Amino acid sequence: MKASTILTLVGIPAALIISSCKSEDGAAPSDAAPAADAGSSAAGGTVGGVLLVSELPPELIEGTPTAMKVPNLLPAPSAAPEFLVPEGTELLSAGKPVTASDDLPLIGELDLITDGDKEAGEGYFVEILDGTQWVQIDLGASATINAIWVWHFHSQKRAYNDVIVQISDDPEFATGVTTVFNNDYDDSSGLGKGTDRPYVESRFGHIIDAKGAKGQYVRLYSAGNTSNDMNHYIEVEVYGKAD
Repeated sequence: MKASTILTLVGIPAALIISSCKSEDGAAPSDAAPAADAGSSAAGGTVGGVLLVSELPPELIEGTPTAMKVPNLLPAPSAAPEFLVPEGTELLSAGKPVTASDDLPLIGELDLITDGDKEAGEGYFVEILDGTQWVQIDLGASATINAIWVWHFHSQKRAYNDVIVQISDDPEFATGVTTVFNNDYDDSSGLGKGTDRPYVESRFGHIIDAKGAKGQYVRLYSAGNTSNDMNHYIEVEVYGKAD
């Protein structure tokens, strides 16, 4: 496989590739819908960059979906989003420590969020309390962050409420905070109104354009979902370059 950049990741058996060729699930980028059509608000990315590709989990749909009465909801994607990042971008979050507002998850362990496994079903996801909660990844050093690829629970079509993603060098997020995504349209979580669109979860995840924000810590909020009141994460991948 010819690739622009091959990322060697500690703790993840499958390589991630930033490439102009086929993705890990066998689909060529030409077969994938552009990010805007695939339900991603992070269309495009870096002009002149290289394609960001990650190993995608298999489809697993269980249970009966609940009606998603969410304003301005993006449809479920039919293919992996196409998103460009600067050449030399690396996966920074693999195996990195994760903390949360709920330090005793109801299901799973927080380290599942950066273990590289994106499959749905029992044993692959973390469930934390209801209400507005957050998980936080410590990258170990400050970095320039280009993209954050998020997988919430995706074995049932649902949308998570008040998805807010912030970056900072302050672990308490009291100073120097950059918000790179916010779809809390009514400020129900008290972090300010957002203009990003809510979206339906799928095995393709959702790519957030971090636009080169700098920080050591990435914090992700949510406030339940359209199926139940709990908060779930399967995987979060943070891409960028260490400063």
